[in-house]
Amino acid sequence: MKYRHAGRWSGRIIGAGFAFAATIASAHHSFAAFFDHEKSVSIQGKIMQFHFANPHGIIAIEVTKPDGTKEIWKGETNSPSAMMRRGWTKQSVKVGDTVTIDGWPARDGAPYVRIRELRGADGKPVGKPTDLASEYKQ
Repeated sequence: MKYRHAGRWSGRIIGAGFAFAATIASAHHSFAAFFDHEKSVSIQGKIMQFHFANPHGIIAIEVTKPDGTKEIWKGETNSPSAMMRRGWTKQSVKVGDTVTIDGWPARDGAPYVRIRELRGADGKPVGKPTDLASEYKQ
């Protein structure tokens, strides 16, 4: 009788495992599902956040729109290991840096971009640019 509730607990553990797996799977997504490879966007602003972490690095920048209002854009990079092969490090950019991001915009019109190239205030690229072919391998 002491194992009477074992079935309930194993079901909960399996359910939690599936929920965790779904969360991880949703964090890594297809390039083509989220970004429009037929369009390009270029934005300039000040870095507010830089996360050099799996599954993708994220850079949040504050952009000044033509009407003077501010908008936060997020730029997504490849994984840190792929970025390191392209010459990036955790210190490549920092909060407060002014940068220009060229990339592929979000399909839904959100202020979100897959970074093709990032240039510092001096106009020099940070690391090597990403090409479209490598994005489809993700």
